[in-house]
Parts: sequence; C-alpha cells; structure tokens
Amino acid sequence: MEPQKYKSIVRRLLSLAGIEINGSNPWDIQVHDKRFYKRVITQVELGLGESYMEKWWDVENLDDMIYKIIITNLSDEVKHNYKVALQLAGFWLINMQSRRRAFIIGERHYDLGNDLFRNMLDKRMNYSCAYWKDATTLDEAQENKLELICKKLYLEPGMKVLDIGCGWGAFDKYAAEKYGVEVVGITVSKEQVTLAKELCKGLPVEFRLQDYRDVNEKFDRIVSVGMIEHVGHKNYREYFKVAERCLNSDGLFLLHTIGNFRSVKSINAWTHKYIFPNGMLPSVAQLAKAVEGLFIIEDLHNFGADYDKTLMEWHKNFNNSWNEIQDKYGEQFFRMWNYFLLSSAGAFRARNTNQLWQIVLSKTGVAGGYVPVR
Repeated sequence: MEPQKYKSIVRRLLSLAGIEINGSNPWDIQVHDKRFYKRVITQVELGLGESYMEKWWDVENLDDMIYKIIITNLSDEVKHNYKVALQLAGFWLINMQSRRRAFIIGERHYDLGNDLFRNMLDKRMNYSCAYWKDATTLDEAQENKLELICKKLYLEPGMKVLDIGCGWGAFDKYAAEKYGVEVVGITVSKEQVTLAKELCKGLPVEFRLQDYRDVNEKFDRIVSVGMIEHVGHKNYREYFKVAERCLNSDGLFLLHTIGNFRSVKSINAWTHKYIFPNGMLPSVAQLAKAVEGLFIIEDLHNFGADYDKTLMEWHKNFNNSWNEIQDKYGEQFFRMWNYFLLSSAGAFRARNTNQLWQIVLSKTGVAGGYVPVR
C-alpha cells in the first residue's frame, strides 16, 4: 500500500473520533514522522504506543485522545496483522501465568524500583484504584478504599487474614493497626517484600515471597487487591480453589480487580510488552464460572470511574517527582510511563471497556444475608 494511502486511512478513522491530524484541539494528534501511519495501521495498539515512545507523535492531552478512540471503538475498525496475532496467540495456547512463570511480573514490573512507586503513589503506597467518595486528596481516597475493604470483610480483632498480592503492605498495615488482625501477605516481588517488612515493622504482619498456589493453611478472611489481573484465564478456577481451601467455613473473601467489559483471553499487545507481561483482565462471566460451586457471590460493587481520577493523580505525582529519579530511568521510560498512565485513565473514563469491581464471596452464605457496605 502506498504511504499516502495509510495516512488517508488514519485520517478517516481519527475523524470518526473527532481527532484531527496536526489540529489545534488538545486531543488532536501531532505527527512528527510519516512512518507513523503505516505502523499504527499494521500494528494497532503496539504501533501506537511504541511510536509515541519513539517520539513519532505527540498530543497535548493523551488521556482525552485515548478516551475518544475507545468510545468510538476505532480498534474494531483495524485488524491486527499476523505478527501481532501470533504474539497474542500465546495467551490462548500456553499457560502464560503458570507456576514456573509466576515471578516474571514481579521481576519486570513491581521490582522496577521502590523509589518510582514511592514518588508516584499515596503515602501508604496503594497501587490500585482509590475510592473517591467524600475524598478530596489521593491519600484520603486510598484510606477510604482500605476502610471500605475492612468494613466489607467485617473484620474483628484477633482474626487471621490472608492478603494475596499484598504489594507494599498498605492493607496489611492498615488492618493490623486499625482492626487488630493478624495478616499474612504474599507477593512475587522481592522489592515489595523488602519495603513492606520495613513499613510494617512491629506489627503482627508476615510477608512472604510466594506464589498463591503454594499457600495451604486456614484463614478467617482473604483479601486480594489488584492481583487476579496476573492470574490468567487458564488459572482462574485454580485460584479460587486455593482461596476456598484456605478460607474457614464462615469466612469472607474480598476480590478487588480491574475487569473487562468482554471475555477475552489476551491483553493489549503494548501493555503486555512494556507494562504487565502476561497480564489479563477477567470478565464477570469468567469470574462467575470460576467461582461456581466454590463461593456464593454476596456483593459486587463497581466503581471503575474512580480509577480515572486515581490514574490522573498518579500521573501528576510521577511528573512532579521526575527530576528526582530521571537519571535512573531515562527519557524513553518517561514517555512509556506517561503513555501507560494516561492511556489507562482514558480507558477508564470511556466506561465501555475497563471496569473496577470489589466482589465479596462466602463459602456457605452469610446467615441472614450479607449487608453491603458503600
């Protein structure tokens, strides 16, 4: 196809979303390299993200541009080429989140550096969606989220809690201090374990570098915040079998997860390559099938719109602190990370793709009925 033809196709597609090439609106794309047009048509999401990293294009408000692209469903207008299709086929054919591969995400993402996440996140280091009801700052919204989880779990002093995917121990510290519970947190990130132990020193909290499949003991409550996105469709059933095995008969399990509007078995190719290798967002249908016969769904709470605001706060923090860490990470990382944060914000803003759910599960049903907390 002639280069001009690619440009014409891109121009036509973007116009459907109200985006103009080299236009004057803050969401209009400014193209610096004409090779962009062929690349984005033939490689779709991967080509769009990589060409941004390589400075082939810019835009004043990247989050708004991505929002407009998503609500117009432009990606459905462009078919993936065979190279991208082959890469994504691995998610269908191979267990990309097997026990042998479980620590890849920790090494390639969560071990990037505690300095990066300390500068970007709230003071408690929550790396998941905040709850903005009655909150005006990120710190308040994240503490709201932790309190919401504790109340939904009906925590009481002396309970033993398992945190699957504990991060830097934000929930564990909060629950131990505020509710007097004992917590075991597991993660596949060495850096998270190191810092979490420091932050929770003196509290009844234990951190383990451990795959969830290797836990085999009983708990009164289980919580998992932003971790099942790394489990994969081939392992959802096993994940919930582990939770069922480890939860006492009268216990509660709270799952906090990004969710997909559709059932898929792969992830955005750019996100897989640069941000969350082997990640996958579950749908309600996939989760419901995986818990069938194991758990009763007591409550499902969707506050996905709050992730837009959370991501924009992370973006602001990251950029405000960039001078402190830029020598370690470099300019291409700066563009990559901004693309990650802003494109994710745009996706949550659109509301027709990414969701955010908190799901409360019980093994035998809460006597008299579970009372939802908002």
